[in-house]
Amino acid sequence: MTFRRVIQFMVLAVPLVVHPGASAQSPLKTQDTKQQEGAQPPAKGGVSTGVAHSAVLDAERHPITAGGFVKTGSIVFQDIAVKAGLTTWRHKMGSPEKKYILDTVGSGVALLDYDNDGWLDIYLVNGSTDEALLGKERAPHAALFHNNHDGTFTDVTAKAGVENDRWGFGVAVGDYDNDGWPDLYVSNFGKNRLYHNNHDGTFTDVAEKAGVTVGNWSTGVTWGDYDGDGRLDLFVAGYVHYDIRDQLDAGGKALSFCEFRGEKVMCGPRGLPGERDHLFHNNGDGTFTDVSVKAGVSDPQAFYGLGAVFIDINNDGRPDLLVANDSTPNYLYLNKGDETFEDISYASGYALNKEGRETASMGIAVGDYRNNGLLDLYHTTFSDDYKPLYRNDGDGNFTDISYEANLGEISIPFLGWGTAFFDYDNDGWKDLFVVNGHVYRGVDKTSWGTTWAQRPLLFHNLQGTKFDLVPAVEGTGLAEVMTSRGMAFGDIFNDGKIDAVINNIDSVPALMQNVAEQHNHWIALRLVGGPKSPRDSTGATIYLTAGGIRQREDVFSGASYASSSDPRPHFGIGSAARVDKIEIHWPSGAKEEIVPPGVDRIFTIVEGKGIQNPHEHASK
Repeated sequence: MTFRRVIQFMVLAVPLVVHPGASAQSPLKTQDTKQQEGAQPPAKGGVSTGVAHSAVLDAERHPITAGGFVKTGSIVFQDIAVKAGLTTWRHKMGSPEKKYILDTVGSGVALLDYDNDGWLDIYLVNGSTDEALLGKERAPHAALFHNNHDGTFTDVTAKAGVENDRWGFGVAVGDYDNDGWPDLYVSNFGKNRLYHNNHDGTFTDVAEKAGVTVGNWSTGVTWGDYDGDGRLDLFVAGYVHYDIRDQLDAGGKALSFCEFRGEKVMCGPRGLPGERDHLFHNNGDGTFTDVSVKAGVSDPQAFYGLGAVFIDINNDGRPDLLVANDSTPNYLYLNKGDETFEDISYASGYALNKEGRETASMGIAVGDYRNNGLLDLYHTTFSDDYKPLYRNDGDGNFTDISYEANLGEISIPFLGWGTAFFDYDNDGWKDLFVVNGHVYRGVDKTSWGTTWAQRPLLFHNLQGTKFDLVPAVEGTGLAEVMTSRGMAFGDIFNDGKIDAVINNIDSVPALMQNVAEQHNHWIALRLVGGPKSPRDSTGATIYLTAGGIRQREDVFSGASYASSSDPRPHFGIGSAARVDKIEIHWPSGAKEEIVPPGVDRIFTIVEGKGIQNPHEHASK
């Protein structure tokens, strides 16, 4: 055991901090708590976050979460959701007052090419209401928008059969049956859905037959071939074990034993029993087997899971598992290669932040932002807390360097959700994007310096050393104040620029088109796995060398809060007019080296067969 890991074990003795306003009342009781196999919820109410911070205001005395805009500067994103036709759909979750935690968490978004026409389509998860659950009103439905290749989208939800009409949270894309068509898994409060792609523009919910409905409250979802059999397995994070009948006290009033900064707020997750996590092994016949306990990832303490991703964190060719937990320690499970995982959460430095304190983690950004072949991690957390950046030190060890990277102080007032590393300007260095929004509806009436609706944050990567906040120019996407939750990124217009779709709670979505003026080159890949790899190549690691820089991209599902992004690896290569080589480490263990015949293109590569469309250019 390394000295670093000994130090991390010592952190267990440090008392964990709960916000001074958090209550120590008894946890709520639910009908099925006894089924949690003795798991004990945390003893306090509220959230785990830092101490109260002074309000940060801009020159016009606006909280920085909804202000700090500049009149001129470089424009990166424009929200074109109205023009694109996405605002015909609206998210809805619980009551407008947000009295209960079930009303506040929000939903995710997925980018997928469901009809295999070469263009990304958009799937937006919706919530629900108490009245809909009781059958007193029609349930809000999710939305599948087909990409029309001209900057607009058509709502094909009803035709496709993916309305969900349950209280939805997360979504992940994966071709679980290796038929060459992407399928959808949607996590809910209540039974989850597994939408099988029928190859004709429609889907069929096969969750019951497949044995993956779970039940109660599921959130973050990720697909990955953890046992190397060439088939995608499924991990589903559990959040709170919740009974909607327990939302009211004996007098019919909303439970309000929790406080934040001295103000009464909705309760949770602390004080509520947690919901355990589930790992489902793909049996190859359309069914799955729950192997959570056998694999060592069952979450016996029932922490509050929100984000999850299968990703090879220690470069041994096997997908490991990360789980971002709200107000409880995060999980890092190393894949041992024998169908089990080793929990190194504390020893690795990933369970807690550098203060030895658990955080209210929401989403995970994963990427090699230093271009050294090691995957680093960034977490979104609650307001009144900085957001940790975990530097990968190799061999499964991490150091929180958020402040050193210039990401700490500025993030404190924001309550973050969806997040990702991607190269918005194609300079060869991955930047960081974060979307934000509060959970306490009354924060606009306080002097805390935070707001219900908040602006997104884009940080420019200074060649792997630090990050600079990109100024938010008035009237542009970065200056848009939203109630954001899920976010997925990808090249939606096949023009070589990374865009983002944001699912906003109780509002219309945002489509952030990348309009940055830049002349850098790029290359993107559509990977097709061979017989011993998942067909959609989830789990592949790709290294690209160009312009003296060796970059890494991975094909993964999940990570950003409740969302699933473009599965096509994208590389910005700056001024380089050629790529020296591409090294593909396929999930099967095979390695392949390719020299592409050009740049500024999307290439299809089939495992063992090389490039299949050498003359294909990006569509403009």
